Amino acid sequence: MDLQIATVVYCLLVAALFLGLWRYYDRRDHARFEQERRHAAFHCVRCGHTYAVQGDHETAACPRCAHENARLKF
Repeated sequence: MDLQIATVVYCLLVAALFLGLWRYYDRRDHARFEQERRHAAFHCVRCGHTYAVQGDHETAACPRCAHENARLKF
């Protein structure tokens, strides 16, 4: 194998490795960002406290009085 061809093959393999790592970490970070960004809003019918819970929940306990409340629908 010629030295020039070996160098080109090596550079392409390194570029493919970096491209694969970049794509993996980009997708992972995007998924984490989307998970942190999603919040569900709740209003406690017992104490009147309005609060948010991270994630996609239909019911959640109030942080003040622990009453289970349904999600606010807008």
